[in-house]
Amino acid sequence: MPVPWFLLSLALGRSPGVLPLERLVGPQNTAHCSPGLSCHLWDGDVLCLPGTIEPPPGPVLVPTSLQTELVLRCYHETDCDLCVRVDVHLAVHGHWEKPEDEELFRGASDPEPREPGNASLQSQVVLSFQAYPTARCVLLEVQVPASLVPSGQSVGSVVFDCFEAALGGEVQIWSYTQPRYQKELNLTQKLPDCRGLEVRDSIQSCWAALPWLNLSADGDNLRLVLDVSEGQRFGLSLYWDQVQGPPKPRWQRNMTGPQNFTLNHTELVPCLCIQMWPLEPDSIRTNLCPFREDPRAHRNLWRATRLRLLSPLAWQMDAPCALPAEAALCWRAPGGGPCQPLVPPLPRENVTVNKALEFPLLKGHPNLCVQVSSWEKLQLEECLWADSLGPLRDDMLLVETRGPQDNRSLCALEPSGCTPLSSKASTRAARLGEQLLGDLQSGRCEQLWNDDLGVLWACPMDKYIHKRWALVWLACLLFTAVLLLLFLLKKDHVKAAASVRRVLLLYSADDASFERIAGVLASALCQLPLRVAVDLWSRRELSALGPLAWFHAQRRQTLQEGGVVVLLFSPGAVALCHEWLQDGASVPGADAPHDAFAASLSCVLPDFLQGRAPGRYVGACFDRLLHPDAVPALFRTVPVFSLPTQLPDFLEALQGPGAPRPERLRERAEHVSRALQPALDCCFPPQGVPGPECRTGPKAGDAT
Repeated sequence: MPVPWFLLSLALGRSPGVLPLERLVGPQNTAHCSPGLSCHLWDGDVLCLPGTIEPPPGPVLVPTSLQTELVLRCYHETDCDLCVRVDVHLAVHGHWEKPEDEELFRGASDPEPREPGNASLQSQVVLSFQAYPTARCVLLEVQVPASLVPSGQSVGSVVFDCFEAALGGEVQIWSYTQPRYQKELNLTQKLPDCRGLEVRDSIQSCWAALPWLNLSADGDNLRLVLDVSEGQRFGLSLYWDQVQGPPKPRWQRNMTGPQNFTLNHTELVPCLCIQMWPLEPDSIRTNLCPFREDPRAHRNLWRATRLRLLSPLAWQMDAPCALPAEAALCWRAPGGGPCQPLVPPLPRENVTVNKALEFPLLKGHPNLCVQVSSWEKLQLEECLWADSLGPLRDDMLLVETRGPQDNRSLCALEPSGCTPLSSKASTRAARLGEQLLGDLQSGRCEQLWNDDLGVLWACPMDKYIHKRWALVWLACLLFTAVLLLLFLLKKDHVKAAASVRRVLLLYSADDASFERIAGVLASALCQLPLRVAVDLWSRRELSALGPLAWFHAQRRQTLQEGGVVVLLFSPGAVALCHEWLQDGASVPGADAPHDAFAASLSCVLPDFLQGRAPGRYVGACFDRLLHPDAVPALFRTVPVFSLPTQLPDFLEALQGPGAPRPERLRERAEHVSRALQPALDCCFPPQGVPGPECRTGPKAGDAT
């Protein structure tokens, strides 16, 4: 699919925003003034000695502001240098006094005192210029008639032409009087390089300052074409431009022109920049960051972003580039519902990437999760304490808010909202309101947060669940003898029923045919028996929660119950995995996979990268569609079975320690194979054998 930057050819040498520059002929420095002023430029440079500030003896002429303009100083038509013109605005500070100040109205060449109406005020203005590795100071004498000297107002300006400077450098300019009557003015300016000015034909250093580079499409990737002369040697570097800290190099190489190479589109992030320079002494380095507004680069940035817990109350968001993001805490209850934001009472906070951040908490809790949003869109959600504090707990979160005059209210956070404990609603919190209030007062609840706005409490609900089921357990005891007898008589059956394992089936919906086969496989596994969860049967819940939240809940529930996650690989799934792994691989003909499988990779990949996948994941593919060796190497760290050839081994891995005897396992494998064969023959007939029309057929169900 083409993207915006594929439609453009970006030339680093010229752009629509380049600036034409005025040309000055000759090497002489000059100065000129605005009407009403007279000025003189001293020959040669002077020493840069500002001295200390002295009190003015009366009204004095001082600089008030600096402005700069870029011009060209040319010796021939094609032999010019970049030059900085400085415009100094002047004003009079101080008041006239009579007759003591008459001496101040004496001209530079007039030794005799004159009347104030015919006298002039003189000032010596120093301009100091620094641009590594040079420094210069020039002296300007400026005079203004007394009749044009209203105190405190601007009297005009003097313009100096000019200070020579290098392209792409940084210059600093100071201005002060001699003697110095006030703090010096200063100005710092970053000069453009050859790309930003119409100077390539005028400044010789720009003739071979950089290779001219074009970006063009190469399938889904980006081709960089470097238009340089044969044999010219230059350096090329790719780096991440960091807002805080120095750039982070990614790749650098010395080359000989002409050259072109390809960038994988998964490597593009907004802060990826290109730097080029000729391999010559003191050469100009040119930088370009063409992907700052590219949508695909922004998607890659979020895919590469990770959240991690540094300490019980400190966390960090790791990302290649700076990005605008806000973080908020939310509460995830067991059962697979959406994570409920805790804003308010807790505030949203701006996130700075690659910097440690503190949670506004007293202590962590496994049900607390972090949501990161950008432009009001949820991008990341992670329960950072789940690994260190264990699985989700069946705790009730109580929210205590404090109003004016120490008014307090207490409610319990539930999927329907925050339910007051004194409510008559039919929710669990309302039914147990008095008991929860008693737990809070007796100190059985854990305080997670406390400030002037309110308090958060986590109250355990285990004992209420035990009370609720006490009668059920008592009734079960009456049937203990009967159950024991049934166990002895039907040992195999009871053992199989007791070891029903949960399986989460993940697949990429490449097309309707593959989706049908995935549904047939899931239905066959349910008869073994296994408890199978697949998005094909949970479309309503998937639409309500969104793919990310649905998969997060199913994966967590499956792994907490000791189940297994099955990755059913197809060409589309392999292509998407390669894209996420950023190795540049692609599979021809693979359509975009289903949102649920795309969302699942954000949680599946960390398990494989951190070595937590073995024992929790298995892979599978169909003989006629994909060879196991085509599966990315990272995912082959767990068993990958070819179906239906390796069905017995596949079923044994799914059923785990409670798998039946080999004879029984072979019977079940034959049952699954018979169920799969018609669908495989229909949708993927053997080579040379025409197959019947393959229809999707009815869905297997609408609930997991």
